[in-house]
This record gives sequence, C-alpha cells and structure tokens, in this order.
Amino acid sequence: MISEDTIIASATAPGIGAIAVLRISGVKAISLTDQVFSKDLPTAKTHTIHLGEIKDGDRILDQVLVSLFRGPHSYTGENVVEISCHGSPYIQEQVIQLFLRKGCRMANPGEFTLRAFLNGKLDLSQAEAVADIIASDSEASHKIAMQQMRGGFSSEIQLLRTELLNFASLIELELDFSEEDVEFADREAFLELLNRIEKTLKKLIDSFSLGNVIKNGIPIAIVGKPNVGKSTLLNALLNEERAIVSEIAGTTRDTIEDEITIGGIRFRFIDTAGIRDTGDQIEQIGIKRTFENIEKARVVFFLFEAKELQTHPEELHATIDKVRQKAREQPVLLLANKADAMETEVYKEQLHQLGNSTGMDFLALSALEHTGLDQLKDKLLHLVNTGTLQKNETIVTNSRHYDALLKALAEIQKVQESMEEGISGDLLAIDIRQALYHLGEITGEITTDDLLGNIFANFCIGK
Repeated sequence: MISEDTIIASATAPGIGAIAVLRISGVKAISLTDQVFSKDLPTAKTHTIHLGEIKDGDRILDQVLVSLFRGPHSYTGENVVEISCHGSPYIQEQVIQLFLRKGCRMANPGEFTLRAFLNGKLDLSQAEAVADIIASDSEASHKIAMQQMRGGFSSEIQLLRTELLNFASLIELELDFSEEDVEFADREAFLELLNRIEKTLKKLIDSFSLGNVIKNGIPIAIVGKPNVGKSTLLNALLNEERAIVSEIAGTTRDTIEDEITIGGIRFRFIDTAGIRDTGDQIEQIGIKRTFENIEKARVVFFLFEAKELQTHPEELHATIDKVRQKAREQPVLLLANKADAMETEVYKEQLHQLGNSTGMDFLALSALEHTGLDQLKDKLLHLVNTGTLQKNETIVTNSRHYDALLKALAEIQKVQESMEEGISGDLLAIDIRQALYHLGEITGEITTDDLLGNIFANFCIGK
C-alpha cells in the first residue's frame, strides 16, 4: 500500500495569514525541492532549516524557509520537506502548482499520517489520536488525545495481546502433540490471565461513556417548571444573554444549547421547555423534547423556586418524580433558585429534607444574582466523575476502539466458559484467535484497505 509517489499539500488552514506551511513527502521530496530552491539541498543534513528563494525559472515566487527531514527520521518515515512561505493564498497556489508540474501529486486526506502508520512510525490508535488532537477544543479532550498519541492506550492493548498470544502459542503447540495427551499451557495460570484481561477490558469499555462525552461535550439538561429561572441560569453560566428571559410562562418552547469549559472540560448546557400540563400543542412538543433531553443528558439540573418548598410541596415532589423516572441512572442535582428567600432556618431544613427524601444532591443558589454558581460548577465536576481523568488512567474515546473491545471481551468470556466446561484445546484456540484479532484491529496489526480508507478519509488534507 505504500505509494512511491511524492505528495504535497498545505499543512496550514486555508485563508490569508502571516505564513503558510507546505508539506512534501516521498522519495523525491528533497531532489524536487532542490530543483526550484536557490540553496543546495542534496548535501544538507537532516533536521536543518535553510533560507532561500523558490523560483519558477527566472521568476522568484517567494523567499521561504525550507525545513529538511531525511527518512526514516521524519514524521512519515520518508524524506520530508516543509516550506514556510508567506501566507498569501496566491503564493501558496503558485508554489503548489510548480511542484505538481515537477512531478508531485496532491496528497489525499490524512495521507501523511497514513504513511507514518504504514512505515511503522505510529500504530493505528496513535494515528487516530492525531486527528483527535487537531479537533480537541478543551483541556480534557487534549489530554486524552495526547495520552493516546504517546502510546498509553496502545501499550495497554499490546501487553494484553502479547500475554494472550504467548498462551495461545502453547495451546496451539499442544495440538501438534494431541495424540500424546500433553499440556504445555498451565490451565490455572491461563484462567488467571483471562480473568485479568476481562477486568482490564471491562474497565476500558466502561471508560468510553466518560471519554465519548468529554470528546463531544458533556450534555447537561436544565429542567423544571415554567418561570423558575432556567433561562436565567443558562445566561448566568454562559455570562451572556443567550436565552430570552420573560415573566410569561412557557417562553422557552424549544431547546436552547450552548457550551462552556469548566475545569478544562467542555460542557453542553441545554435549556429546555418548562414542565407543566398545557393545551398548547407547540408547548407540548417542547415539553416532550425536554423529557427526551433528560434521557440523553449526562447530568440533570432540576431547578425550582425555593418558595415552592412551602407553597406547593406536593406538586414539587410530583414533578421531581417525573424527572427522576426519565433520568434513570443519570445524577439529578436539585437546585433551589431565588435562594435569597431561604435565609430562614425553616427553608434550609426543608431543603435538606427534600434532598434526603429523594436521595438527590442539592444546592441553593440565585441565578439572577449569580450567587452559588461556583459551588454549582464544583458539584458538576464531581458528578461527571473526572477522577479517572485526573489519575491519568486510560480513557477510550473512539467508537471503533469501543466496538473492538466489546468483541474482544465477548471472545474472552467464551474462552472462560470453555475452560470451565473442559472444552478441548482446538476449540479454545478458535476463540483465542478471535480475541487476538479484535485486539489487533485497535493497534493496526490487523487492517484492511477499507478500514484504513474509512479512518484516514476523516483527516484534514496536509496531515
């Protein structure tokens, strides 16, 4: 699959800028650049930078810096040249067209990273992490992508696969001596290994629920009855007038979403239509969407006016029950808004009683006065279980990896069941091979052209 073509593409975003970087990779990268550059490159050392001019015949296109990387000590493992020119789109296009006439071709999306994978500079999960780093828009998503690109996830999978492969080899060896009825693989030690692999796979699979929402933004649904301050709370969290605030009940009839970063993690807040009985068909649709967003959210904020603890306690409990039924396993945080009405010990005691009776965490705040927001953010970080992230544990964010882990776990569990039932080694070997196959899919020991095409088609051109 490794192409002999020399490829070129812009490695910087399109548009006007101070500089642009054009990347060239392939066997002829240095020799082709030498044909149009004013300085001698064939004898230049690797990892050096040269100031000179790019010329099209006698015409000077630009004064540039040429960075030289000789293979295999380069990103792609091939000869690589990076030309830093001025950021004019016209200059970039002229330089690229010049190299195309000299024998380069335009790079396909992700082709530089694909070549890095094919040349053994990165494994497949590390290559995918490159795209995640480029797309990262929060400290948390960047941290996870960096850990994966540096091989944290790969090394964990490689270790499991190596240990499993060693035992598989012994079981395969037993098949060659089947007539002599010998066992080379210690069954007790093998069962301990399977249990350890199962535990690790389950931990990685469980981490996907956190990793996926960190990568895409953690959804938080703000729900409650009309006019309790949901839109005011959204505006306070965003520190801008994002949602319309009105004393008229039912103002928010559809969801309003926006994102902020708290503690290095991106949260997606969803302001929803107020929950109440209504004959308005449009408002009914909005309320239906409210309950749909409760099911999809990672955390639910149930907002209510503090005075409801005394004025409508039964109605408040009934609404909380509706939300809790929809929320299922998602944590629901009870937020008593307009807390300036809760200065008395009676109100505070009633809020504690509400928390105890529902088994939910609670907090008093004032969305209008912006009080209690720091405590709310702290509770939110605690509720999304960021401890795993802080401990630098491996977190799975890629759905392809998640699917492969699920399949590998299913095969490992088959082997465990077969061991308990005393199944013969030849049948054990079949399930072990399948588990090894699925683990190999993650790091790239097992690949197909279609798989690589699907992965690298999502990369930007130039990377």
